[in-house]
Amino acid sequence: MLPDIQFVQRPGMIEFGWGHLAAELLPSAEVLRATTWTLTNDAPAALTYGYAQGPGRLLALLAERLAVPETDLMVTGGTSQALDMLCKHFTKPGDVVLVEAPTYHLALRIFRDYGLRCVTVPGDQQGLHVNAVTALVKLLRSRGERIAFLYLVPTYNNPSGVTLHAERRAELARLATALDLTVIEDEAYAELWYDAPPPPPIASFAPGGPLIRLGSFAKVLAPGLRLGWMQAPAVVIQRCTQAGMLDSGGGVNHFTAHVVLALLQAGDFEPHLLHLRVALRERRNTLLAALARSMPPGVTWRPPLGGFFVWLRTPATVDTTALLSQAEAAGVSYIPGERFYANGGGRNELRLAFSMVPEAELVEGARRLGQVLKRAIG
Repeated sequence: MLPDIQFVQRPGMIEFGWGHLAAELLPSAEVLRATTWTLTNDAPAALTYGYAQGPGRLLALLAERLAVPETDLMVTGGTSQALDMLCKHFTKPGDVVLVEAPTYHLALRIFRDYGLRCVTVPGDQQGLHVNAVTALVKLLRSRGERIAFLYLVPTYNNPSGVTLHAERRAELARLATALDLTVIEDEAYAELWYDAPPPPPIASFAPGGPLIRLGSFAKVLAPGLRLGWMQAPAVVIQRCTQAGMLDSGGGVNHFTAHVVLALLQAGDFEPHLLHLRVALRERRNTLLAALARSMPPGVTWRPPLGGFFVWLRTPATVDTTALLSQAEAAGVSYIPGERFYANGGGRNELRLAFSMVPEAELVEGARRLGQVLKRAIG
């Protein structure tokens, strides 16, 4: 029999590779209440074909929460579906996509599905270098190459945890407008801050500019809901909602959208989000303390201020891809750094996701990984 779900726990393995919420952090009770309310009070609307842009009541709530016009919003099937949709409607094979180094590895897969060529933009601990974006755009266009868009995860980056500085966000928004460069900011983790909220989204610095912002309920509620939203210029929203798939099938994940609408209307979202921030901060702190005790000299990391991930850098002599089999033999798994680079790099880096791992296993996992790295470093 085929499996029901994507993730299957391997016996004895501490899995740092999966970037999603642990079962105990999923809002099962809240979703049950919202589903029951929807089927009891809103079934005729929830169980029919939906409006292509998404349920109007949900769009109104999102517009108020995000402080943007409803005409600039669309309900999506999550960030993955939104990226796929944007690639389908606004790119052609051979186009260039500018990406961070490192960046979300599965976004790279989506871009490659459409025959797009990814070119990396360098950065530092304050995010990508905006002047490098300028130079790359001018160079590529001088060669006659078409740049489809710049894609980035500016807040609690997956995998590095880095957050793009506010000044760079404003500078990037101005640059995008001046150069007519579409920027897609993936804000999947933006609400998962621990102690203080992040800088405003890039799109807020240039209303009406060629800026697209993607949000997701996968990280803050549950990935199985397959629901998110897109903020974009009205012309982009119109192009996407006029697709034949939506004309035939109606709005994306319409029933789920009504359940999330009910959950928001009931006031259950904010308490859940506050609980989630506390739980993730505690797991982060547990992992950071365990790393400090267990990692050998030469292994470095920076404490993330939000999100799911800690990004480790090992000495240059360590190949984390080759080392993975040894780590798994010791009962601990991670994602090697090179998977997050479009044009090579990251061979001595790795990503640890702590959102799904129980606190006791965070400690033991760090100990196991530390032993493996000690042997590798010598």
